[in-house]
Amino acid sequence: MTSHLQNKLTYKAYLDAFKYPNEEGYLSAVECIFAENADINIVHPFNDMSGPNAYYERFLKPLMDAFEGLYRTDYILMAGSYESDDWVSSTGYYAGHFRNNWLGIKASDRLTYLRVGEFHKMDNGKIVQSYIYVDIPELMMASGQWPLSHGPAVKPGHTGLLMGPASHDGILLNDADNAESKVSLNMVTDMLRQLNTPDEAWRPYWHDNMMWYGPAAFGSFIGKENFAGFQVPFENCFSSWVGGATEGSQTKHFIRTADGNYVCSGGWPSLNAFQVKPFLDQPSTDKLLFMRVCDWWRRDGDLLVENWVFVDIPHVLLQMGYDLFENLKEKNE
Repeated sequence: MTSHLQNKLTYKAYLDAFKYPNEEGYLSAVECIFAENADINIVHPFNDMSGPNAYYERFLKPLMDAFEGLYRTDYILMAGSYESDDWVSSTGYYAGHFRNNWLGIKASDRLTYLRVGEFHKMDNGKIVQSYIYVDIPELMMASGQWPLSHGPAVKPGHTGLLMGPASHDGILLNDADNAESKVSLNMVTDMLRQLNTPDEAWRPYWHDNMMWYGPAAFGSFIGKENFAGFQVPFENCFSSWVGGATEGSQTKHFIRTADGNYVCSGGWPSLNAFQVKPFLDQPSTDKLLFMRVCDWWRRDGDLLVENWVFVDIPHVLLQMGYDLFENLKEKNE
């Protein structure tokens, strides 16, 4: 058994603890898989913490208190190496009855979903470093409490519960075909370097009927033309756009790896760019903004067909001088 497969099985056992509500089981699972001094990074307002107890007390337990019957389902689970480190990754949803307020968001008193994506560096069967994304703006929108519009430059797409892979094969509990993984990784890396180009050179990498599952503040789109209708105006809000796959960038990916026909990447931050137009209701500041971004892609043959994306929008807004949680608190008082 390869180390990647062993890591996937270990991580799958951890995720299985979240299939049904079980506070004691959740704590036991966290303590079992996280190293004592694990470096854990979660989107704003949580940011960084150390060790399983902090993760449980600061993030997971308050989430359980807010969402009655909290459980979790994932539709992608994969593993790979990056810069000599071994990683596992997954994405899917938490779900529960939103019974009590969380992060200043008023409880909706109904079944609610919270999208989640995770990356964990593994060492001897333990998680030693984590990057965890949750789409908090999606929760705000679903609860009718998103305080911003999107600004005139960017027309948002669909916001709501997002699908897993159309091929229903995202839980990869096997050893990857190295040749297929290499094709997938090269394709995604090349495609990323074609974003924000005048001739939209990213287009040939994608199926005409691609699915782009974006963060809630951006929305999701089907088809290259509809995606371009978002992506090009979005890119034009910024100048000197540099991504984590760009050589010489001051920001970089902490992971970019493939597992068969699936690829994932993430940066903390990944993207840096100067804001030159209004964005997310915020006026142009000409500030250099840093974006925590992560992705999962599915390749089908010679084309990319699906892409799941997170952006830490509250962290971006904070850099533009807008404290999303403080403003929400004031509106809800």
